[in-house]
Amino acid sequence: MTQPNVTVLSANISGGSESGNLYRPFSVFSVLTLTLLAMLVVATFVWNLLVLVTILRVRTFHRVPHNLVASMAISDVMVAGLVMPLSLVRELYGRRWILGRALCQVWISCDVLCCTASIWNVTAIALDRYWSITRHLEYTLKTRKRISNVMIGLTWLLSSVISLSPLFGWGETYSEDSLACQVSQEPSYTVFSTFGAFYLPLCVVLFVYWKIYKAAKFRIGSRKTNTITPMAEVIEVKK
Repeated sequence: MTQPNVTVLSANISGGSESGNLYRPFSVFSVLTLTLLAMLVVATFVWNLLVLVTILRVRTFHRVPHNLVASMAISDVMVAGLVMPLSLVRELYGRRWILGRALCQVWISCDVLCCTASIWNVTAIALDRYWSITRHLEYTLKTRKRISNVMIGLTWLLSSVISLSPLFGWGETYSEDSLACQVSQEPSYTVFSTFGAFYLPLCVVLFVYWKIYKAAKFRIGSRKTNTITPMAEVIEVKK
């Protein structure tokens, strides 16, 4: 008759020890780290919010490329306001997710969405600079505005496809047993997301800035060759 009581008691003790791991005391290093992270969240949010307010209030900024900068600032504000605070909560509980499956999916989706959009916004700014330098006659203000709006739309569309794919069954982001919340580890999704969110925009940016460097070098060289140097006979006559 005593065996079941012992079993129940041992289960309670083990369950209590598992729950106690979530509320373990913090060290001085952990407190300093969390404090610095909290300051980083506030600084990121305030800085990008000031960028948005400046672009909205100053009329001369209502044009390209400031609309691309505003799109990037929106993604960074969303990171600071939605993603980073929940990351702090996760760090407080020893990298364990205690907020449930639904909020985990929202957090992962916002994280991938905003980070991917920020990277592609940088790529769009690089493309805008490249076309402004190499096609300054064809790339008029009207054309520039239309193309920049198309790039902003494609940026958020591609970011949404990459971030929302796990919600439709492409891998799992939440594990209730281990209280883990992370980006889907499905191999096919990993290849798709890393290529679309990192490697492809990286290749585009490197190629574009290499072309910008070559165009700038060509212009500097053409200016040097077009300079008129005085002839030696003219100098002697003036003397």
